[in-house]
Amino acid sequence: MKAYAKLVNNGLEAFDVVHDLHRQGYSEKEIYVLAHERDRTERLAEAVDANKVGIAEEGMFDTVANLFRNRGDALRHKIQSMGFDQHEASMYEAELDTGKVLVMARH
Repeated sequence: MKAYAKLVNNGLEAFDVVHDLHRQGYSEKEIYVLAHERDRTERLAEAVDANKVGIAEEGMFDTVANLFRNRGDALRHKIQSMGFDQHEASMYEAELDTGKVLVMARH
């Protein structure tokens, strides 16, 4: 099942989207944020009460494989693990390259 996804420009917009998703009944564990830089993803996830795509979503093998992928490949794989196809993942990853933040949610 494909997740909900929305691209935003910054952490403030991400916070608004996450808050909206909470009101729609999504829990913190069902909402994910993704930014191009790993440390930015971590900070955003913490600040907006969301999750980051990890072992539970990707599986152990893919999480370990991501350690050896370049960041773009790892991001595309994380997005695909949320139910998006290769084309969508590439489109979202290109937007992350420009500094945007991706907010995803799935029940």
